Amino acid sequence: MKIRTTLKPFFARPLPRRALMLGVAGILGLGLSLGSQNSYAQPYPSKPIKLIIPFNAGGALDIVGRLLAGELSKQLSQSVIVENKAGAGGNIAASFVAKSDADGYTLLMGSTGNSVNKALYGNLNYDPDTDLTPVAIVGQMPNVLLAHKSVAANTVSELIALSKTNPASLNFASGGSGTSEHLAAALFNLKAGTAISHIPYKGGAPAATDLMGGQVQLMFTNQITAISALQSGNVKVLGTASTSRNKTLPDVPTFAEQGMNDFLVAVWWGVFGPRNLPPELVNRLNQAINTSVKTPEVTAKLESMGATPLSLSAPEFKAFFTKESARWSEVVTSAKIKVE
Repeated sequence: MKIRTTLKPFFARPLPRRALMLGVAGILGLGLSLGSQNSYAQPYPSKPIKLIIPFNAGGALDIVGRLLAGELSKQLSQSVIVENKAGAGGNIAASFVAKSDADGYTLLMGSTGNSVNKALYGNLNYDPDTDLTPVAIVGQMPNVLLAHKSVAANTVSELIALSKTNPASLNFASGGSGTSEHLAAALFNLKAGTAISHIPYKGGAPAATDLMGGQVQLMFTNQITAISALQSGNVKVLGTASTSRNKTLPDVPTFAEQGMNDFLVAVWWGVFGPRNLPPELVNRLNQAINTSVKTPEVTAKLESMGATPLSLSAPEFKAFFTKESARWSEVVTSAKIKVE
């Protein structure tokens, strides 16, 4: 007896439209998943990295950023390309990085301004505290207080006494409202109980020029500008706002040595990524940046600028950034500083 078996093809009957669509979606999803895994498996970095600098070329932040980029390229075996995006007190660059893909290929060369801008500006289109990922600190440079040679004070205490007996004779110059020079002057007034007027300029260079010319009497600035101004012979240094004397100005006492404790004002530099930057990329970059900063070439260059090289883990840098933001927010609020 013959048994006839008829095998019907699997697709003999048309599949329902919903089942067909689910099947196709599943196949596509599998393909995308495999593609993502293959892409993620690529070693980082597999293409050039952009380091965005929020100010024009030639300033201290630009110099430090380019110095870091050169060494970081060696550490990562990949090009790190510097791109300047100036404007709005650094907010254009910060916003650009904050809104970039969190893939480690767009980074911000940040500074003290990133911890101040949230308090200074009322209409930011990003949140520096939540939309940026602190990756690594690079270094810091303390501010010093310069005075024109005509000012009848050679110490911080003499300046405070002078400002209280003849306040109209003194003015602070700065590179603009909300700059580190302005904030340092505001903090000085708060701690010393003085009311020295502030005159903002469009940049630190014209402010320093007028200080050397005697049009203004006082200015907080970084040590690069200070050393250049001192060479004119028309200014003097009253104090440095650091915990210890600086190697480039060893004869200049700190504010603490002169009786003003806790007056610490330094411009710091650090690298940030976009929000949600994966922890493994944060750690990879943090290690590479710390190694770069510790190389003899980078260390020597930073110290020649009067800066102190720094290395922190990513969590330590985040804690530092949070503390700085709170500190300067208090100064901005107390001094009623606002930048539109």
